[in-house]
Amino acid sequence: MNNTTTSIITIGREYGSGGRQIGQEIAKYFGIKCYDKELLEHAASDSGICKELFEHHDEKPTNSFLYSLVMDTYSFGYSSGGFNDMPMNHKIFLAQFDSIKKLAGEGPCVMVGRCADYALAENPDCFSVFIHGDLDWRTRRISQKYAKTEKQARDMITKTDKGRSSYYNYYTNKKWGAASGYNLSIDSSCLGIEGSVKAIIETVNIYDSLKGKKIPCL
Repeated sequence: MNNTTTSIITIGREYGSGGRQIGQEIAKYFGIKCYDKELLEHAASDSGICKELFEHHDEKPTNSFLYSLVMDTYSFGYSSGGFNDMPMNHKIFLAQFDSIKKLAGEGPCVMVGRCADYALAENPDCFSVFIHGDLDWRTRRISQKYAKTEKQARDMITKTDKGRSSYYNYYTNKKWGAASGYNLSIDSSCLGIEGSVKAIIETVNIYDSLKGKKIPCL
């Protein structure tokens, strides 16, 4: 098997589904970079906005008007009047949006979360994946990983998924997790982490082989 790809693989994920781990394994297989929270660092560096603000707003759709008003009293390196008039959460999103497109322009990679599939919707090399899983299975994973009770783990899942869903739906014209919005939807609780990695790799290989070809209707 040829361990190369010409694709930028974006991964949306439910909390506890193993999306980050799966992304890292896929990147390792293809010998490409994987960006998760690293996207925040690149966006902070490119925009001049401090990294702490990106972390505070990370995959959160809205923030208090007062907080945005206070933070907007600082200079963040952008000269555009329209940009400076935006609420901070919008500035953060646009800075991430620009960094995602810039990194994708550097070559094949894996990008986890942050609406990367939406930012790269016009990129013919973008292959979008959404990873989901049975709630009980994800609850057990989070409970074991972070030494939480099942109730605590389930609460973490509910809160995180709600935030990710709201963030995605707020900034895109798509619905978070809806299978029709992605090239591939994977149930990691059915296939396991290793099986999910293999399934995505195989599908990306097929996708790469079909690029530029007309897909028959019959």
